[in-house]
Amino acid sequence: MKFLDLAKVYIRSGTGGSGSVSFRREKYIEYGGPDGGDGGKGGDVWAEAVEGLNTLIDYRYQQHFFAKNGQGGRGQGRTGKGGDEIVLKVPVGTEILDEDEETVLADLAEVGQRFLIAKGGNGGWGNLQFKSSTNQAPRNANPGQEGIERTIWLRLKLIADVGLLGLPNAGKSTFLAATSNARPKIADYPFTTLHPNLGVVEVDGTEFVVADIPGLIEGAHEGKGIGDRFLGHVERCSVLLHLVDGTSVTIAEDYRTIIGELEAYGGALAQKPRITALSKVDAMEQEALKEALSTLREECGGAVLSLSSVSGIGVKDVLRALRKVMTGNADELVEEGTWTP
Repeated sequence: MKFLDLAKVYIRSGTGGSGSVSFRREKYIEYGGPDGGDGGKGGDVWAEAVEGLNTLIDYRYQQHFFAKNGQGGRGQGRTGKGGDEIVLKVPVGTEILDEDEETVLADLAEVGQRFLIAKGGNGGWGNLQFKSSTNQAPRNANPGQEGIERTIWLRLKLIADVGLLGLPNAGKSTFLAATSNARPKIADYPFTTLHPNLGVVEVDGTEFVVADIPGLIEGAHEGKGIGDRFLGHVERCSVLLHLVDGTSVTIAEDYRTIIGELEAYGGALAQKPRITALSKVDAMEQEALKEALSTLREECGGAVLSLSSVSGIGVKDVLRALRKVMTGNADELVEEGTWTP
C-alpha cells in the first residue's frame, strides 16, 4: 500500500427537498384544506477518525463526495425522506484544512472523533405550515435549502512518541529496524526513505512508537531534496532524536543544517525536547570518536549520546533516555557521565 499524507477532496452536502402544495380531497369529507408536507433534509458530510488506517491513499482515486438530496414533501402531511449522509473515514491524526491549505478546520487525533464538514440543507415547508385563520387555503410552499459545496484538504500527521531527525544516511532507518519490527528500506545512497515509517519500540517493559521520516538537507524549507513537509509527522512527538553521522567530516555543519531547517519550519518544533546522538560509532577509531563527540557537544551546547545500530552499542542507553524524557524523569541520563536534555 502506498503512503499518502495529503489529499484534496471536493464535497457537497445534500439540498433539502421542496415543500408540497396539496389539498385534502377525500370522499365524504366536506371540508378539506391544505395538507402539503415538508421536504426532507439534505444529507450531511462528516469526517471520522477510525482505526486500521495509516494513509490517505483512498482519496487519491476518489476525490468527489456528494451527499444525497432530501425528497420533496407529499400530500396528506407526509414529510419527504431525508438524504443519506456521507462519512469520510480517515486515519487518526488527520487534519482537515480549508481550501487555502492553511486554515485548520478540525484535528481528528482520537479514534471515533467526528467533524461536520458540510451540513445538509433544511427541507422546505409545505403549504400545511402556512395555514392560518386568515389564510385557510395557502397555495405556496418553500423550496429546500441549498447544500454546501466546498473544497477541503486532508493532511495526515502520524501519531508517534519519538521522531527521528537527521541528514540522509544518518542511520535513522537502521536505528528503527534495529529497535523494532519495522522494515524500512536501507541502502548506501541518499533518500532511501521516501515516506515516513512507524515502529513500536520496547525498553525495560515500556513500549512507545518511533517515527522515521525522510532526511533533510540544507534548503529543504525552500523545496530542495524532498522538502520539509514530512516534518509535520513529528510535530505531535513528545521528544525528537537527532542522529548525526559520526563518519562525516562535517559533523558541526551537519548538526547546524538540521537545526536551521527546524527553525525555518516554524511552530514549536524547534523547541521540542531533543536528544542528540552520534551514530555509526562502530566504524570509528577511538581518537576519532572522542574528537567527534567533543565537536558535537560544543556545537549543540549540551551532552551527546553515541550509538551503533548495527552492533547495538549504546542503543539501549538512547532508548532509556528517550523513555525518561517522555515520562518527565530526565534528571539523570547517562552520556559518559551525566546527560540532561
